[in-house]
Amino acid sequence: MTATGLSQVTIRLTAIALAAFICLSCAREPPEIRYRFTAMGTLVEVTIYDFPTAAAEKAARDVETLFLKLQDAWDPWADGALAKLNSALAAGDEARPDEDLADLLSRASQISAATGGAFDPAVGQLVKLWGFHDAEALPDAPPPATRIQQVLDAGKPLPQIWDGERGILAGASGTAIDLGAFAKGEAVDRAIMLLRSAGVRDAIVNAGGDLRAIGRHGARPWKIGIREPRKTGILASIEVSGDESVFTSGDYERYFEYKGTRYHHILDPRTGYPTREIVSVTIIGSSAAESDAACTALMVAGLGHWPAVARALGIREVMVVDQDGIIQMSPQMRDRVTMLREEAPAVEIRDIS
Repeated sequence: MTATGLSQVTIRLTAIALAAFICLSCAREPPEIRYRFTAMGTLVEVTIYDFPTAAAEKAARDVETLFLKLQDAWDPWADGALAKLNSALAAGDEARPDEDLADLLSRASQISAATGGAFDPAVGQLVKLWGFHDAEALPDAPPPATRIQQVLDAGKPLPQIWDGERGILAGASGTAIDLGAFAKGEAVDRAIMLLRSAGVRDAIVNAGGDLRAIGRHGARPWKIGIREPRKTGILASIEVSGDESVFTSGDYERYFEYKGTRYHHILDPRTGYPTREIVSVTIIGSSAAESDAACTALMVAGLGHWPAVARALGIREVMVVDQDGIIQMSPQMRDRVTMLREEAPAVEIRDIS
């Protein structure tokens, strides 16, 4: 065989070897599944990495079943466990929740007390008055100020109507419980527990941008994008690994405009109106449920008081965006965040230690 022939054979063998190497590399790439469904008024995505595909798909379907079950139980206005409690409260009666719901109410009551009422699930009547209880529609106009005041006068904060020792809600006819600022996070926590019980080590459960991540994405951490409030694009990214929750609340999620004013779904239980000053809050924490509640509490606390509320809850990693696009964040969050705006935003560091 000529030197040219040998060269051509060598080239062909090299090409075959390279193709085989590429195919083997593809075969060794760990599987990843993404499973999406709608529950609790939002899109939920389960991502499972490096786990047998069939088992991962079953685990993700089990997460969907869990979310839908909790949605039915914790809907304040349907016919589940929480709705039955609210019916009893509306009649002025005492109500005894089942063990699962009692645990949820006990923890929510403790968070409410720690935040001085900035987080208060006993806002059900306000939520309904504003029309934010209907996931399929938005209000056209704010309710009359007189009706808002009537609801405030009749209602009681959760710590005042929850008797943890006896495990009952003491009747308060002007009060209804809405766990919307806590239940989604709790569902995420339970979903992670379910995945772990199935043997999953690396996964994300993302409920409408609020998520808890465990493990890693192979050799690298999970990279989480934080959206720009009130406009398209990504404001920042955060890398997480091990076991962390990243939650964001903002005035752009459910809102309507009336006579040039934006009215959104995060209500201040002290005034009866949507919160002002803060456009979005992002928190990194351990428990998804507590991070969910903390985001709401910090939105209500406002620019002057969010560090104190974060401190009371033991939250250390916080980023806040105000109505002018100026960012406030804790020193701990500054060390975690990569800003992605083309123009460097104004950032103020607030100590919460």
